[in-house]
Amino acid sequence: MNSRPQATGRNDDASPGEVFGWAMYDFANSGYTTVVITAVFNAYFVSTVAGNRPWATFAWTLTLSLSYAAIVVSAPLVGAWADLHAAKKRLLAMTTAGCVAFTALLATVGPGEVALAIVLVATSNVFFGTGENIVAAFLPEIARGPALGKVSGWGWSLGYVGGLLTLGLCLAYVTHAQALGEPASAFVPVTMLITAAVFALASLPTFLLLRERARPRATAGRGRAMREAYARVLHTLRHAAQYRDLRRFLLCLVFYQAGVQTVVTIAAVYAEQAMGFTTRDSIVLILMVNLTAAAGAFAFGQVQDRLGHVRTIGLTLAGWIATVLLAWFAETRPLFWFAANLAGLCLGASQSAGRALVGYLSPKDRLAEFFGLWGLAVKLSSILGPITYGIASWVSLGNHRLAMLVTGSYFVVGLILLAGIDPERGRRAAEQP
Repeated sequence: MNSRPQATGRNDDASPGEVFGWAMYDFANSGYTTVVITAVFNAYFVSTVAGNRPWATFAWTLTLSLSYAAIVVSAPLVGAWADLHAAKKRLLAMTTAGCVAFTALLATVGPGEVALAIVLVATSNVFFGTGENIVAAFLPEIARGPALGKVSGWGWSLGYVGGLLTLGLCLAYVTHAQALGEPASAFVPVTMLITAAVFALASLPTFLLLRERARPRATAGRGRAMREAYARVLHTLRHAAQYRDLRRFLLCLVFYQAGVQTVVTIAAVYAEQAMGFTTRDSIVLILMVNLTAAAGAFAFGQVQDRLGHVRTIGLTLAGWIATVLLAWFAETRPLFWFAANLAGLCLGASQSAGRALVGYLSPKDRLAEFFGLWGLAVKLSSILGPITYGIASWVSLGNHRLAMLVTGSYFVVGLILLAGIDPERGRRAAEQP
């Protein structure tokens, strides 16, 4: 399971400023997942918008699953089109604007407006997920071999700092609003505006500093260009056997990220429904988890290139299994806090190492396309995990502890699949013409 890269370090053509600009996108977009998906709007949707009805958690997870399904269908084609037209930066600007706009529109959602909330959450998440795939495709252009894990770790750790900043601003406002006696329907919409504003402002360094290195390969009309994009994706799928380690890791990603995405999606819901947390309690909890996640991403980013991406992921999956068992068992807040912060360490490390390993196993002339497949695997997991949790909680009449225990099985399957990956063999396959 050793995966020490043999290539040289950072791309000499990429300045430290450009690496910073790339990492700042993780800083910018993390507020969206932290506030909308993890800490605030998810619990607000279940308790206030849907009125704590038996189907409320299932409706939330189904909404996200539909948005992830849209990304699953489009991600490889978007990646192939971006490669053909050297359009990664242009597409990133479009998806950023879309996510910012629809996040701001979430401020218009009030109690009982379930349909409006579903449309806005699903649309904003499609823009977010597509942009996440596109920005990841820049990583192997600005970092090589041993620097892949380090630069990826910088991005993830800076991302958690961005999530902390956005959530901290929201916490300050929520604390002020609750002191005035305002209900959630008054202060949660303002947190959506705060999140959208931070995303827009913090992403500016990315567009000022990050360069598009690729050159257009298609000069035909739009119809022919899309046919060529389909052809590239079909070619990749037909010849997937050449990249068997990458293929196995993508399958591994589907399973272990199903668990990760469930925790991200359900964190505040579980804290409120199973542990009796308030909105303020949940925000403070997620703030602490972001600190430990940033530490995990940064710390493992420094050692994963020596330890090996595969070994790093294996350690974090063992940590995830322990986290789920602790959360299931926890009856007191201190034990639950310990489980949550262990989840933070594992979250930062597993996501950073996973992205770096995909870059390590991908052919350099098909980066956006193969990171599109990475996005496809992650989004499939984002459908599989949360919808399983939603169904389990609905069928068990709101037993969130049982639903969390079911989630742990995905980490077990991911660990089994990880054991069969040979990263050096996969790298040799990626370097073949």
